[in-house]
Amino acid sequence: MVNIMCIDLEEWFHSNFNDDIFGNTKKYEVRVIESTHKLLNHFDSHQAKATFFVLGFIAEKHPSLIKEIHQRGHEIASHGYAHSLVYKQTLSEFREDVYKSKAILENLVGKPIKGYRAPSWSVTEKSIWALEVLQDLGFIYDSSIFPIETFLYGIKGAERFMHKPMINGKGGGGLYEIPPSTFKVFNKTMGFSGGFYFRALPFAAIKILANHINNKEHQPVIFYLHPREIDPQQPRLKLKTLEHIISYLNINGCEKKLVKTLKTFKCTSIERYYHF
Repeated sequence: MVNIMCIDLEEWFHSNFNDDIFGNTKKYEVRVIESTHKLLNHFDSHQAKATFFVLGFIAEKHPSLIKEIHQRGHEIASHGYAHSLVYKQTLSEFREDVYKSKAILENLVGKPIKGYRAPSWSVTEKSIWALEVLQDLGFIYDSSIFPIETFLYGIKGAERFMHKPMINGKGGGGLYEIPPSTFKVFNKTMGFSGGFYFRALPFAAIKILANHINNKEHQPVIFYLHPREIDPQQPRLKLKTLEHIISYLNINGCEKKLVKTLKTFKCTSIERYYHF
């Protein structure tokens, strides 16, 4: 079965754990270009395609990188502009942020941007109004609702697989929701296919869970990573202990685990898989 690979394209300092931990107006070491080229080369080596959810900020700074990703056959989607949590924005601030990102990306790739993913999965019950904005702005799909609840993100009990969500209390809208992959154990939903979960679990466990999603639930696995997760030499943010673990646990072995994943599972983009 074909699965889906996603990359949230942002810099090493784009973190939402604490307010003002980073600022897009400050100067930082550029790490995203080298890490993204590593990802692209791995995808080429394994005939894989991916959806790159790109920050508008990154696209402005590195337009040639975004054009290269597109030219190498990958989907460009929006990750917003400034990596701001949706539930900390007003509706008008969110609309402006996403519209700006979409316009920048469409200008670079010369085609409509179909997908959006919120920074840190921040479409929650407090910010579910964001779906109506996305639909109004012409997006075909969203991939922002994590069907578990943590201190930072998620909606407990949300649907686990692609569906059309209720928007403004009504069904039948044009926007699809494509959640990240999860598994259920003892009636509890857990992540496994990307980010901290991907780094924390051994590959053998990821393989078993991915095969279960494919063969028992008959769904594609949504894998996802950030360029910084294959960059062990990146500078370290000053974070609290739990947040430091979430950000950096097993980061030294993540690239090798990604390669194993690409060798084991055929991966494509959201756009190609669903024929959007």
